[in-house]
Amino acid sequence: MGSPFILKEKQGSTQILRLNHPEARNALVMEMRLELLQALEGAEQDDDIKCIILTGEGKGFSAGGDLSALKELKPLEGRKRLQSSHPLMLKMLEIEKPIIAAVNGAAAGAGFSMTLLCDFIVASEEAFFVQSFINVGLIPDFAAMHFLPMLVGRQRANELMFLGERVSAEDAHQIGIVNRVVPPEQLLSETIDIAEKLEKKAITAMGMTKKIMNEHLNKDLKTLLEMEAQGQDIRFQTEDFKEGVQAFFEKRAPHFTGR
Repeated sequence: MGSPFILKEKQGSTQILRLNHPEARNALVMEMRLELLQALEGAEQDDDIKCIILTGEGKGFSAGGDLSALKELKPLEGRKRLQSSHPLMLKMLEIEKPIIAAVNGAAAGAGFSMTLLCDFIVASEEAFFVQSFINVGLIPDFAAMHFLPMLVGRQRANELMFLGERVSAEDAHQIGIVNRVVPPEQLLSETIDIAEKLEKKAITAMGMTKKIMNEHLNKDLKTLLEMEAQGQDIRFQTEDFKEGVQAFFEKRAPHFTGR
């Protein structure tokens, strides 16, 4: 058995979870998604844990989806792939304990989208965010089309999703995506400090607030997730997607034809 895709470390009442696939820039392989769901379920059941920190091992947070696994998807396989991740996304929103993303480097594609499911985002000055789906001919997934417009407004979300350009941690802070930006060497300590402040509050009241607010604000989320899965399944079959993936691995600009 290889190394776990999620590293777990407990500091006091805080559970630190690290995405652990640094050789692939912490790409969200399916095994990692399952292990993260299981880790969250474990933290949910552990009464000693009051707060959860999610970060990346190595230099990056997460490069997003595993493009190497998406090349040969047959019709409906893409839809099933995204549907299999819905329990993870919903658990991040429904768990009645705060989740803080400590973004230590690149948060791209679904890696960026995953940070939006967290309750706080603390970013290293070296971090950056990019909705990179458009650059390989895909649509945003992991609920980005729901949460990004909610945070930054429709026009700014369009800019981020349609252009697929990098946004620095400081710019992400200015437009309301990130709560705090800190020097890289202080990222974990600053995030733990926030966690410890949260843990001194009425954690059950906080959990109930999170649950009610998310249920109220995200009433149509499950509908969007199904539309997202269907749309992405169609995109996986296009020539543009195949060209986008090939260009990505060849480190060149893609030539899209609209087919």
